Amino acid sequence: MGNSNSCRGGTGTAEIVFFDLETTVPNKTGQRFWVLEFGAIVVCPRKLVELESFSTLIRPGDLSAVGLRSSRSDGITRERVENAPLFEQVADKIFNILNGRIWAGHNIQRFDCVRIKEAFSEIGRPAPTPLGMIDSLGVLTDKFGKRAGNMKMATLAAYFGIGQQKHRSLDDVRMNLEVLKHCATVLFLEASLPSVLNNRDWRASAPTMMTRSRSNNISNRKLACRDHQETSRKSPPASSANNGSYQRSVPYARMTERVKDMILCKARGNQPLINNVLKHSHSLLR
Repeated sequence: MGNSNSCRGGTGTAEIVFFDLETTVPNKTGQRFWVLEFGAIVVCPRKLVELESFSTLIRPGDLSAVGLRSSRSDGITRERVENAPLFEQVADKIFNILNGRIWAGHNIQRFDCVRIKEAFSEIGRPAPTPLGMIDSLGVLTDKFGKRAGNMKMATLAAYFGIGQQKHRSLDDVRMNLEVLKHCATVLFLEASLPSVLNNRDWRASAPTMMTRSRSNNISNRKLACRDHQETSRKSPPASSANNGSYQRSVPYARMTERVKDMILCKARGNQPLINNVLKHSHSLLR
């Protein structure tokens, strides 16, 4: 077991280890992940002070899986890991820093924990076990919401102005802790004065990602607005067509969609208005 019950002061407080892995990215079917770097900091949860740190590059079993160049200025290249220790040579240190502590990190449940178990299994050793788990991706999504945009570490760091993510293990875990501190501070302040600081309009100001389907829907609605305007100009008034007796049978489903598009042109985002008009149109078109 690691130093899980001391926080270096004999208080019985469990320590938290923030950790991160850098790996290869498979780009073909059948390829696997290789761990290229491990980085971790041990933190006392009572004071959020860093008690210990460890990082190491790791040479993969298949060196050809690592690119000769990296798209990032300080990225991991084949040359950097060529003379690094193999995973089995640093497994003891990784086991000791992880085992029996609370594990923390960004998206560690779905990625880093899986890769750690795979790496230890490959060398025929039992993997370390956590005392607890804090995945900041899930915690921040639930507690902080997507006011910063997507929940990637780089986006969160940019939102708080605390620098650019380097995609190096030790730098990323320290950034992870800083992001959590900033989010916790904002939530603490909002809880202290909810009527003043609890901004419920953050969704409106948060950056949005345009999906293809949403873009198509918006384009279709714009075309519907334009078609409606052009049809209004070209169509004769009802009083001038067949002495006011002109009628055209229009299926209700098509009519309500057209009415809805017309309303959307005039009342963007006013859902109560849209629903109210559609309700009355239904009774009139029966």
